[in-house]
Amino acid sequence: MLYAYPVDHRHIERQPMPNRRSVLLLIVVLLAAPSCLLPAQPAETARNRAAALLKQMTLDEKIGQLNQVSGVQMPMLGSEKPDDAIVKGEVGSVLWLIDVKEINRLQHLAVEKSRLHIPILFGFDVIHGYRTVFPVPLAMASSWDPSVEESAQRFAAQDARAAGIDWTFAPMVDIARDGRWGRIVEGAGEDPYLGSAMAAAQVRGFQGGASLEPDGILACAKHFAGYGAADGGRDYDSSYLPEVLMRNVYLPPFHAAEQAGVGSFMSAYMDLNDVPASGNHWLLTNVLRRDWGFKGFVVSDAFAVASLEVHGFARDPEDAAYKAIAAGEDMDMASRTFIRNLPKLVQQGKVTEARIDAAVLPILTVKYELGLFEHPYVDESKVDATLDRPEGRTLERKLAARSMVLLRNESRTLPLSKSPGKILVIGSLADSTRDVEGGWTVEGLFSSGVKSHPVTVLAGLRNKLGADAQVEYVPGPVPTREYPSMLDAILGNKPPQPPTQAEIADWIAKARTAAAGADVVVAVLGETANMSGEAASRATLDLPGIQEQMLEAVAEAGKPVVLVLENGRPLDIRWAAAHVPAILEVWYPGTEGGNAVADVLFGGVNPGGKLPVSWPRAAGQEPLYYNHNLTHEPEDRPGFTSRYWDLSSKPLFPFGYGLGYSTFKFDNLHLSASSISSAGSTEVTVEVTNTGQVAGDAVAQLYIHQRAGLASRPVRQLKGFERIALSPGETKAVSFKLGHDELEYWNPQTKTWIVDPGVFDVWAGEDSTASLHTELTVTQ
Repeated sequence: MLYAYPVDHRHIERQPMPNRRSVLLLIVVLLAAPSCLLPAQPAETARNRAAALLKQMTLDEKIGQLNQVSGVQMPMLGSEKPDDAIVKGEVGSVLWLIDVKEINRLQHLAVEKSRLHIPILFGFDVIHGYRTVFPVPLAMASSWDPSVEESAQRFAAQDARAAGIDWTFAPMVDIARDGRWGRIVEGAGEDPYLGSAMAAAQVRGFQGGASLEPDGILACAKHFAGYGAADGGRDYDSSYLPEVLMRNVYLPPFHAAEQAGVGSFMSAYMDLNDVPASGNHWLLTNVLRRDWGFKGFVVSDAFAVASLEVHGFARDPEDAAYKAIAAGEDMDMASRTFIRNLPKLVQQGKVTEARIDAAVLPILTVKYELGLFEHPYVDESKVDATLDRPEGRTLERKLAARSMVLLRNESRTLPLSKSPGKILVIGSLADSTRDVEGGWTVEGLFSSGVKSHPVTVLAGLRNKLGADAQVEYVPGPVPTREYPSMLDAILGNKPPQPPTQAEIADWIAKARTAAAGADVVVAVLGETANMSGEAASRATLDLPGIQEQMLEAVAEAGKPVVLVLENGRPLDIRWAAAHVPAILEVWYPGTEGGNAVADVLFGGVNPGGKLPVSWPRAAGQEPLYYNHNLTHEPEDRPGFTSRYWDLSSKPLFPFGYGLGYSTFKFDNLHLSASSISSAGSTEVTVEVTNTGQVAGDAVAQLYIHQRAGLASRPVRQLKGFERIALSPGETKAVSFKLGHDELEYWNPQTKTWIVDPGVFDVWAGEDSTASLHTELTVTQ
């Protein structure tokens, strides 16, 4: 073993089995795989070869493998070209580079001119697609179907591998309970059970399984750990989380990724309980290596090792390198702190060469597993053929529609008539090709032009209705940020200027006039892509700019209004929820997003997504989450009103909520055994019936509550879910296992995982407010 620590083999929560539709999605991806696959090596063979190579390496060459450098030269990323360092064997990995010719050039330097011919591992943030851009991760989590994430990341991995990227800095599996935090868009929301299912699915998608498949890429679970709990939702700020919250809420998705075979972890930027995560021995060694038995490697987030000095945790760069490597960090991303300081730390005896070997071995092993020693170069002649596979767009359109959540549909406003008359579309997002795909799009970051040819909502409506359709468009001004985005600053992009008061008045007047002459209004509102993501936290959750003013103006006309939300977090839509008859949350739906939106709006697809977050009424409610503990004044007590005197403390829409064009009835909830031992299990079964007039998807959700024990437990916890398709009038029985793995929790008094004997409430239904109830008794 790499680390001789005892391993906790505690089983992670059981994840839902894929249904027939889920399996078909995966088959589509496998059939679409490019034929030029590289041979992968079995893990044991790769590890043995890596160990043999390690014995031939000098100390400097070993430390070189722990050095990841930028492949692009920009002032904020460093202007030093890596050529000489590569030839000397001082570079193990290169990031931020997607130019295939440059990837091959640098790889030739490593393979042909370095002493031991060790290939470079090329990494990039392949978050939700490569050229074909899939819905953002928060959207895919809204599908409540792990096969959506798995099939999207399987396709993205094939594209990335064909383009020379061997390693993605994904999935991001941080639990996010605060919508103000910008990176909520990259994860699966607030719940550890749902988050664990999506984390494991993405690992399988990227890597192809527990071991790397020939067309897979190395996955990286990030940001380890607690990053999503930053004070005030402010990105990079400190997180203060007691161990009971870490163990029960924030760590389970990471553990699920580890159990799914993820090959690497990324340590986070922030202080965790006053110890930076990238220098945190408890996280990187005690939990990750000792408790879980992780055998891969840990890379820091960008410049995080050097930032240990900025935090005031390290005295200087040498101390930063020492504290990071001692804590369990294996690779330094972009700061060159390891390459400049580890040699002398080893010479001084502060760091053993054995510790360096332990860091290098899994990196070399991965390079053998990926087949890089045998096939280090990209076949440039086949890149575009792979990246432009038409089946990717077909898959993306299906997944985008499957990820949308219908929040409101009064008077059956949706689906729209196939002959809707004159349609008015408002909102600059309606025809923004860059924004429809969301942030962290690979080719949209460091390349000129967008090669994916995204379909906007406006284009999708026109595609659906044909050339003779009457569609008028009033975009309004582009919403702007008060401060530029991180990427705009890096790339030198100039943000649009906010409108003048005269321009505002003119846009509102145009929207009001156009609405008066329309038969239906489609308002595409939300956030530009750069308003979500890294360094994109918000103090408010209002619709940015004058979007709500335009929405109110068109609503005055009394015509049916459909609000299509394109955004990366829940927003304050209290006015819309009271005055707009139909609201469809599409998030950032991806390359075929506009066509997918049209499919849903006109009834070609019945929306079945559910919220992976509790939707707040206002930013002042954040952090907001359903699985909180009971208090002195429970919310279900008669006469309860609100925790606030000026606003309901309950969410606008609960976790797990989502409507469709069908209705469903949940009935006949029963247990195979109403009493079990703490080591036993029971089967929970509920019948779901489609009581509507059209076929649709229901998501059966299972929740529990432990009434008493050695610790207070949440009012409800998700412990099972399954998305099923039902024809009108059809009934299906859905079953879930409920036993030790689902009932156990980390207890703050015993400091162990336990199952308390006692009575548990069990609910099944459509969301976290489900009322269908039974009881389970657990004995010692």
